Amino acid sequence: MNVDLRATMRTFATGVTVVTTYVDRPEGRRHDAVTVNSLSSVSLEPPLVAIGLRHASPFLADVLESRVFAVSILDVGAADLAGAFAARRDQRAAALSSLSATPGAATGALVIDSPGWLECVYHQQVAFGDHTLVVGEVVAAGVQERRPPLIFLHGSYHALAQRAVPLLPEAIC
Repeated sequence: MNVDLRATMRTFATGVTVVTTYVDRPEGRRHDAVTVNSLSSVSLEPPLVAIGLRHASPFLADVLESRVFAVSILDVGAADLAGAFAARRDQRAAALSSLSATPGAATGALVIDSPGWLECVYHQQVAFGDHTLVVGEVVAAGVQERRPPLIFLHGSYHALAQRAVPLLPEAIC
């Protein structure tokens, strides 16, 4: 059976994040950042999140070397930022040089001014198919009231038009 997973998953709305990490080299610290929409909370106790990265990704190699990463959850004003960090590494380096971000106090990975952010320490990795899930333990986090979140759907960025009605507690799985 030929399954077109990409076409089907394009109908699933996800949030958009920029994930950052770094490696220390003799010439100094080199930061990198990538746009990721495969973020999942996998445990509340301990607090764990997972990101999915291609096996061949140089960014994955950096995360596995540094053993830290930060996740900045983007709002509707950050579509250009998301596009800049969805590019090749050399193009991301240019965008990174003008990025308004600060090293996180807990990990040193860059945290972008955004509605929500997480600093994570490597916990585990699991390879599946053509991607590796990197699970990080959340060691610091923050939120601030901002514009609506940036959403990725049907291959492009969108704004949430209105806030959703909260689910009743018994409806949550």
